[in-house]
Amino acid sequence: MPDPAPNLSDTDRRILRELQKDGRQTNTQLAERVGLSPSQCWQRVRKLEESGVIRGYTARLDHEAIGVPETVLLEIAMERNEGFEVEKVCEKLATFPEVLEVRMTTGNFDIFAKVVVSGTRGYEAFLKDRLYRVAGVRQSRSVFSLRCYKNETSIVP
Repeated sequence: MPDPAPNLSDTDRRILRELQKDGRQTNTQLAERVGLSPSQCWQRVRKLEESGVIRGYTARLDHEAIGVPETVLLEIAMERNEGFEVEKVCEKLATFPEVLEVRMTTGNFDIFAKVVVSGTRGYEAFLKDRLYRVAGVRQSRSVFSLRCYKNETSIVP
C-alpha cells in the first residue's frame, strides 16, 4: 500500500498526532513530547501550516450543549438536464450554519450533507427555509442519527 503522505517524516507525524490530541498545548510541551528542541519544533509546525498539512485549529463543541442535539444525514439528488451544477449547490449548502459537512458523491444521490438541528421541528425549518429554496434539488432522503460512536476529524498514520 502506498504511503498516503510521502513527504511527512516520522517526526512530522509525531507532531501531527500530538496536535490532534491537544491543539492548545504550548510549543515547549509539544517539543518535549516529540523529542525536539522548541526552536526545531516551532519551525516544523510552521512548515506544516504553510504547506497546508495543518489547515487551522479549532474547538470541538458539544452540539447538545449549544442547542442542536440532533444530527441528520442528508442525501440530495439534483434535477438532470436543467443546467444546475452540483458544485454550486454544494457551495450554497456550505453557507448554511446548520450544515457541518457537504460532499459531492456518486450513486443515486449527488450530494451528502451532515446537518445539526434542534429536533424534528428544527429540521422541518431547515428544510422549508433552506434546502427547499435551493434551485435544482429534485429529491432528498434524511436519516436521523441515533448515536455517534466515532467522530474524528483527521488521522495521521
